[in-house]
Amino acid sequence: MSIGIFYGSSGGTTESVAEDILSALGLEADIHDIADVGVERLNDYSHLIIGSSTWGDGELQDDWDDVFEAYEKLDFSGKTVAFFGLGDQEGYGDYFVNAMGTLHKTAVKNGAKVVGDGWPTDGYDYEESEAVNENGFVGLAIDEDNQDDLTEERIAKWVESIRPYFS
Repeated sequence: MSIGIFYGSSGGTTESVAEDILSALGLEADIHDIADVGVERLNDYSHLIIGSSTWGDGELQDDWDDVFEAYEKLDFSGKTVAFFGLGDQEGYGDYFVNAMGTLHKTAVKNGAKVVGDGWPTDGYDYEESEAVNENGFVGLAIDEDNQDDLTEERIAKWVESIRPYFS
């Protein structure tokens, strides 16, 4: 089994969260900034953790946006995938962690087996999110702008829920 963590980070916060997830996971995994490797590297792994922050009016982080056309063509069949997203629920409550929803929707459409979804929406205060379905968030939602005191606990709890699928 091979595990790859892929993130896009403009200001370093998503990178930091990706590193914290790797540390909490406690398993051998490679971590990649999507700006440095491109989406083709996702094909090298059977198990993926994919993360992005949301920008503007719900857009993908720039590096993910740059490779999204190629991402949409990837075959996720046979891959186990978990998602995490960062957003600002107070400043951008109408688009909270939308980028995670965009990446998730495409991976599911292309055959991914998703784990770590159904993350509770309780404890968040936002208006709308494309990263929410009938079970909750489609992955780990992080708000470092307004709830940074909850990040470590949320990462630990979420990683516990996905670890069985990654070991």
